[in-house]
Order: sequence, then C-alpha cells, then structure tokens
Amino acid sequence: MSAPDLLALMPLLAVAAAAVIIMLVIAFYRNHTFTAFLAMAGLACAFMALSWVTPLTPRTVTHLFIMDGYSLFYMGLLFISSFAVTILSYGYLKEREIKHDEFYLLLLLATLGSAVLVASSHFVSFFLGLEILSVSLYTMISYLHLSGKGNEAGVKYLILAAVSAAFLLFGMALVYAQLGTMEFLPLAQKLASADKGDKLLLAGQVMIITGIGFKLALVPFHMWTPDVYEGAPAPVAAFIATSSKGAMFALLLRYFTNIDIHAYRPLFLIFAVVAIASMFAGNLLALLQNNVKRILAYSSIAHLGYLLVALLSGGTLAVTAVGLYLTMYFVTTLGAFGIVTILSGKDRDAEMLDDYRGLAWRRPWLAAAFTAMLLSLAGIPLTAGFVGKFYVAAAGVGSALWLLVLTLVINSAIGLFYYLRVAAVLFAAPEEGKKSTAVSSPAFGTGFVLTTLTLLLVLLGVYPSPLIELIKTTMAGFP
Repeated sequence: MSAPDLLALMPLLAVAAAAVIIMLVIAFYRNHTFTAFLAMAGLACAFMALSWVTPLTPRTVTHLFIMDGYSLFYMGLLFISSFAVTILSYGYLKEREIKHDEFYLLLLLATLGSAVLVASSHFVSFFLGLEILSVSLYTMISYLHLSGKGNEAGVKYLILAAVSAAFLLFGMALVYAQLGTMEFLPLAQKLASADKGDKLLLAGQVMIITGIGFKLALVPFHMWTPDVYEGAPAPVAAFIATSSKGAMFALLLRYFTNIDIHAYRPLFLIFAVVAIASMFAGNLLALLQNNVKRILAYSSIAHLGYLLVALLSGGTLAVTAVGLYLTMYFVTTLGAFGIVTILSGKDRDAEMLDDYRGLAWRRPWLAAAFTAMLLSLAGIPLTAGFVGKFYVAAAGVGSALWLLVLTLVINSAIGLFYYLRVAAVLFAAPEEGKKSTAVSSPAFGTGFVLTTLTLLLVLLGVYPSPLIELIKTTMAGFP
C-alpha cells in the first residue's frame, strides 16, 4: 500500500489506534475519567484527520475502500455522534458501580465498524465493517446487568444479527456467482447489461436487502427493535438509533445509487412495499406504547421508511435529501436519548411515561428540550426535522412517487399524535408523592451536549442553508 493510500485511511486508523491504546492502558491502569478522555481524544483526532484526507479524495484504496466526499461526510457525522454518545455514557456510567473502561473500547470498535461501512466499495469490506459493528453491539447492549432485560436484548440482537448475516452472505454469493465480481462499481456496470429476469441474480439481491433490512429494522425485519432499545442502556440505544443505522443506510444508498433501481421493477416494488409497511407499522405500533424507549424504537422504524422514499427517488436531490435527513435525525434522536440518559436513575432507566409526568414543573429546561426534540421528530416547522422531511418529500415529488409521498404525509400526521402525547405528559400536573427518577443535576458534559443539540435543532430548522451547501459540496460527483 502506498503512502497516499495509507494517509487516506487515517480517520479509520485513528479510531483503531485509540481502541488499541485504551485496551493497553486499562490492562495496567483503570480510571473511568482517563479512559473516557482517551476515547474522546481518539474520536477528535479521527475527525481532524478528515481535513488532512480531503485533498487526497476521491481515492480508491485497494479494492475495498473508497475515500471520497460522501465517505468523509458520513464519517464526520459518525465521529461527532460517537463523541456525543461518549460524553452521555460518561455521566450515565459514573452513577453505576461497574467496570466502566471496557465500554469505551467497545464504543470505539463499533464506531470503527460504522466508518468502515460508509467507506466500503466491496462486499468483503461491507461484511467486515458490519461484523465489527455487530459484535461490539452485542456486548454494549447487555453491558449493564441491572435486570434480565439487558441480557435478553443482547441475545435477541445476537440471534437476529446472525440470521441477517447468513442472508447477506448467501445473497453476496449468488450475486458473485452470476456476475463474477464483488466490487460495487463493476457490479453495477455488469448489472446494467445482465438479464433483468435472471432469477438467481434477483434472489441474491433480495437476500442482500433482507440482511440490510434486519440491521435497519425495516418491516418485516423490525421485531428486535423495541426489545433491544428497551433493554439496552440509554446511551447504547442512542448509538444504535443513530450511528449504527445511519452507517448502514449510507452504504445502502451507495450500493443502490450505482445500480439503476428503476430498471429493476421487482427490486423497486420490494423497496416501495417495505417503505410503506415501515411507515405505517412504526407509527401505528408507537401509538400503543407507554414506554418512551419503545416509542422511540417504533419511531425509528417509521423514519427509516421515510428515508426509503428518498432512496427510491434517485438522482442528486435524493443524495442531498438523505444526507440532510440523517443529520437532522442524528441531532434529534441523540437529544431525545440524552434526556432519557439524564433522567435515568442508578437502578433503572427513565423509560415509562409516568417518569416524565410533570417534568416541566420539576426540570423546566429538560422539559423544554425534550419538547423541542419531539416536535422535530414530528416534523413541525422551524425545527430540524421539518427541513429533513421537506427535502425527502421534495425528492419523492420530483420522481413522481405520489403514493410514497402521500404515505409519508399521512404517517407524519399519525406520528404527531404520539409525539404530542409524550409532550402533554411533560406538562401534566405532577402526581403527589411521586418520587422523581431524575438525578440531582446532570454532569457538565452531558448538559453541554444536550444544550448544543437543542440549539442545533433550532438553528438547522431556521437556517439550514450552510448544511445544505456543505452536503452538496462534499457529495458533488457522487456516485
């Protein structure tokens, strides 16, 4: 490998090096604060390395990775998100009498797997990144043993992740058998001239979609989502909802943007049905929940359905819409789980609606921040979520996907009901004698992260132009 190629991989190498350093340090010296600092320093170095790599892009490193503006944008989003999760985790874990240090090692490895996914241009790197991410998440989900929920959630994720990996590998094998390549770009070129009615090729693509569908928790592969979100520690649930799903969707967009999905009617119809089912199932099931984590879990299923509308629309606007929507979704979801993290006690997470009853009278600034996050998830104007949904809808209208756009609008209205239901609980009269689960005051870092996310939510909702221009500039020329 040449020196420029090695330099191009610096963001990935920085995260990997930070994980190795932490592993070596905790073998001799355990200190929660120091380990968290090392993790944050590693992520900060990886983020700064993106600027060093930019002049070298676009560059294909071996046959496995492509470092271009698209990869760098999503890596930056992942590193910032993981940095925020690290800070949230520090305040969350220090209240618990457990060994904290290994958690940050797992978090860095999961971030590395996510970054490998967004830079993948080959089935091998795709699967490698996916397994690095998944194996780290198994342990992170069940890291706390406060109840049987954590272990149950970890086992469920383990089993279903193994099933999805089997589908994915079988699908890759069928595609490789028919086309003789595992690189995304040559694969797309061969698909253009391949027989559109090839049953084995279609079966392979469907199996790949199935494997990806499990990771994204799209209907009908969503069964694990509410149980895993409920059983996982709040910061881990935040990571799964943002970095894990965001990285996988970025890879999905790269893979299918190279392929003209409109030329493959069966694939297009599969994605359309999955998108509609995910929007309706996610929102309708969320209506039935009294657990905030499960509400956010079903909400995430619906949001991935919205993103599929942009994926199916294709074109430059679709790429911009996905980048914008994922950024808005990251900000909002991290903020929502940040509230859950702050309010969680030593013995359990603040996950039931009753835990939030009357919060506005006890912790008004937390109630205001949570209300802003809920309104953004609902897509109310002047919030970041509205801008993201507007661009996704615009991409769908531009490609005349009227049924999908109509479904998006209807489901946004359905979603508004349960988001407002949670907001109403925040401002309800507090129950007499009800003991708050909130900690006395959040750690400085946790409060800073939450304040920053809330300000970003409003700023991006009012003035999104700089972010839109950044996305257009970094992703120019994609695919």
